[in-house]
Amino acid sequence: MNRRDALARVALLMGGTVIGADFFLAGCSSPAKEEAKTKAAQAGQPIVEEKSLLNKSQIALLDEVGETILPTTSTPGAKAAQVGSFMSVMVRDCYEPKDQKVFLDGLTQLDQRAEKAHGKKFMESTPQQRTALLTTLDQEQKAFTANQRKDDPSHYFRMMKQLTLLGYFTSEVGATKALRYLPVPGRYDGNYPYKKGDKAWAT
Repeated sequence: MNRRDALARVALLMGGTVIGADFFLAGCSSPAKEEAKTKAAQAGQPIVEEKSLLNKSQIALLDEVGETILPTTSTPGAKAAQVGSFMSVMVRDCYEPKDQKVFLDGLTQLDQRAEKAHGKKFMESTPQQRTALLTTLDQEQKAFTANQRKDDPSHYFRMMKQLTLLGYFTSEVGATKALRYLPVPGRYDGNYPYKKGDKAWAT
């Protein structure tokens, strides 16, 4: 599945544009970063790898958020696709600073909402409590997005959900276990037989 197809699917599922989509299609690397790398290479200087914006506990939290959104059933869930690590890279490389701040602040707000609702943080909550909380947040982000003005910040849970879907369906387990995958696709057949319940094609 190429980037454009992946973004189109997530946009369809979410009913709107994907945050950071322009950077994602361009390879998630800003011109300024590429210029700095080029200058370092030309000067014979080592290229320093950027540090993650998220620590291990935050990545683990995002894995559990993703698993609550796409749980393991007869196919592997989002945790098996390591969506937390995927989100960490995407937020660092594909989000503008203002969206990075919203996302990072959202991790704190997620725990605050969990404590308010159930008296404990998200990681300490039961699967049922996690599902109830994320269902509420999903309803809130939909209402927020429906009335969002041009300069309003994005909703942090919308970001988390979009990145979960994007990370899962572009991962090996998502493309080969949840979807059907052909390493070398054949010709396009618009009349290919389909039965209700068949998996969608990743390629």
